[in-house]
Amino acid sequence: MLEITDLSAAYGQMTAIRNISLRVESGGILAVIGSNGAGKSTLLKTIAGQLKATTGSIRFDGEDITTLTPHERARRGVSLVPEGRRLFASLTVHENLQIALSARRTGRWTIDAVYDLFPLVAERRNRRAGEMSGGEQQATAIARALVANPSLLLLDEVSLGLAPAIVGQLYDRIPLIQEQGTAILLVEQDVSQALRVCDDVHCLLQGATSLAGRNLELADISRAYFGSEG
Repeated sequence: MLEITDLSAAYGQMTAIRNISLRVESGGILAVIGSNGAGKSTLLKTIAGQLKATTGSIRFDGEDITTLTPHERARRGVSLVPEGRRLFASLTVHENLQIALSARRTGRWTIDAVYDLFPLVAERRNRRAGEMSGGEQQATAIARALVANPSLLLLDEVSLGLAPAIVGQLYDRIPLIQEQGTAILLVEQDVSQALRVCDDVHCLLQGATSLAGRNLELADISRAYFGSEG
């Protein structure tokens, strides 16, 4: 589904990620973990086309998409739930979901389907997005991305700034999304939540891969996450 090879990206003269290679299989899920500033969000922005790659390649569903615009990638099936949610605060939940219909591909994720997945979003459908809690906004942001029927869902820091109980509820939905055939690339600081839903882990440290593999030992992940030797 997604194959990244030797990918680097920069903000001006500052390299933010360097020589990253990873794969997400069709219908699979990969967790990219690391501390704040490790390059996780930069990686997702580069995959989604919001940041230009300086070196390397991004292949999606067999096609090189490295130079495509964000909207071209979205129409091919790449949807990003960005850090901070980025909802239209003055619009209702339902109106935010309707906006995603403009990029909608054929698939099972209708507005009614995401309401079934997130009953709380359905209950708030007529509320303005800017009047909702962080957890309600995060659920709405995920629902909006799904309405476009992506083949690959990019989730950036689902747990950021949310109460543990709300984070748990959101993570309960991730396997249900995957069961419908949607591949997921999940970026997260909270290692315990990421490991709840994913066996494949890719650790970033200071913009580079520090560890990658399947069914890794927690002690090894901890060393890769913090860059410690002990």
